[in-house]
Amino acid sequence: MGGITIEDIAAAGAFLEGHFQLSSGLHSPRYLQCALYLAEPARAEAAGRQLAARLKSCAAKLVVAPALGGVVIGHEVARALAVPFFFTERADGHMTLRRGFSIEPGVRVLVVEDVVTTGKSTREVIEVVRERGGVVTGVGAIVNRSGQDNPFAPLPFTTLLTVSIPTYEPASCPLCAQGVPVVKPGSRPQPPS
Repeated sequence: MGGITIEDIAAAGAFLEGHFQLSSGLHSPRYLQCALYLAEPARAEAAGRQLAARLKSCAAKLVVAPALGGVVIGHEVARALAVPFFFTERADGHMTLRRGFSIEPGVRVLVVEDVVTTGKSTREVIEVVRERGGVVTGVGAIVNRSGQDNPFAPLPFTTLLTVSIPTYEPASCPLCAQGVPVVKPGSRPQPPS
């Protein structure tokens, strides 16, 4: 079964080079803006179907994704699996489930994300699902740039593309040392510097 290549992401204008502060707070010379890749509905649908096919064995009855990055791909995975889709969002700095979404105790849930770097947002979604009695049966993402095969073990994890892109703590970032201005393209609010 096919996947997505870095060339596919680049062709969509979604593989950016520069100096970026990721939502994790880490810095990187490259950024994958999956929102641009998913802006074309046919690409979003195809990615959702591919990810859903790889996650079908998890037998989920619900897909949950973090806003904002995971919303489009999470919805497409849910559509391909013919199950409902919910999203979490930050309220007062904490990931939460709002908008009338409620998780029935014992329901089998897939957590879907666009890009995994540190996995922080994904772990927060997993915690929200578990706090509400859901059973997380697997995790999926378009891109894994975490440097780990499965940052969510022992949960099953699948991705359409794994890339190795350097990240740096701000204090040791060579781009900061060169005085290159930093851009914050992510969706998670940044703590004050």
